[in-house]
Amino acid sequence: MAIPPPPGPHQPEGPYPPPGQGPYPPPYPQGPYQTWGQGYSPYNRPAPFNGLAISALVLGVLCFLPAVGLVLGIVALVQIRKRGERGTAMAVTGMVMSTLGIAVFVLALATGGPREFWDGFKEGAGTSTGSAFSLRKGDCFDAPGGSLEGTAYDVDKVPCARRHDAEVFADFRMSGRNYPGDSGVVDAADTRCYALRTSYAMDAWAVPDDVDVYYFTPTRESWSGGDRAVTCMFGNTDGKSGLTGSLRRDALTLNADQTAYLRAADVLNQAMDTAPDKAYVEDDLPGHKAWAVRVSGALDEQARLLRGHGWSPAAGKPVAALVEDIEASRKEWTKAAAAPDADTFYAHYEKGLKLIEPSRTVTARKVLGLATTPPSDGTNGGGQGDEPGGSGAEV
Repeated sequence: MAIPPPPGPHQPEGPYPPPGQGPYPPPYPQGPYQTWGQGYSPYNRPAPFNGLAISALVLGVLCFLPAVGLVLGIVALVQIRKRGERGTAMAVTGMVMSTLGIAVFVLALATGGPREFWDGFKEGAGTSTGSAFSLRKGDCFDAPGGSLEGTAYDVDKVPCARRHDAEVFADFRMSGRNYPGDSGVVDAADTRCYALRTSYAMDAWAVPDDVDVYYFTPTRESWSGGDRAVTCMFGNTDGKSGLTGSLRRDALTLNADQTAYLRAADVLNQAMDTAPDKAYVEDDLPGHKAWAVRVSGALDEQARLLRGHGWSPAAGKPVAALVEDIEASRKEWTKAAAAPDADTFYAHYEKGLKLIEPSRTVTARKVLGLATTPPSDGTNGGGQGDEPGGSGAEV
């Protein structure tokens, strides 16, 4: 049996001749193969997105800084045209959204929206005026259980026209890093609240005798959290009857004649409230003489204020009569200030005091439309005597 020789280099391994030989044409051209060079991609690289277009879209969608978003969108369109970048749709969308945001902002500004939002935010945060429970001057409220003493955790605001437990007339913030102690907080609240009451209730005769000053103060715990608010308020001393109607009598609720009269009267009231601690002149003659100097000066200032105001025709005559009494009283107080002994002081003091007793002002008050019933205890009205002694609740 013949064995064919192994295929040589010039012989094909199969029955087909080598490419290019025999009856078959070569399957592809002969020569070197083409390859892709390293670092090149067989596809075209797309143009990048413009960064400002993306920013404009984000600001427009979020409605954050709409004016900035609009400007970025305009700049992005210019850059896209110059650089051949992508992002036209994003820039246009951002511009549209930013324009809508600007329109909404302008509308809200015109209708007071930002102010209402800020007021609501402050009320929610409890910092509307720095006062406890977001209470403002002129607010009326009910306290849980009707008590204005002890520790308070919440209040219910109610219209002042209806029955209520208290009416806020002032608020202020204490200072200091360290808690001054319970007595320190109470002393500060007592002093400031009594000093502020007359700026809200200028007509002391209109404050009932059973109404006194109360206040909300910070606790040691709330102080450590930044609470420094003290809220001053009027409340009924029996803790049950409450109040009805507002006690506010200030420049916002009074006319010009009423305001002028009460401001002049307050000058004398403040001087009268500085009487010496010792009730008897014999026990402190120098102190009483110094007090008489202050009262004499206050009477002089009161007369000057009353003479300088342009009164309505109906009020002119009764006020002029008051000025005559005031000037006569001032002379007696001046003599009392120079008295060599207690008996001489008493003689001039009694004459001067009689000339300015409350009953002599009723006629002028009636013409002016002010309260005409003097306080029954002889003080300045509404528990507003010489000795402060209000009560407070901690918050």
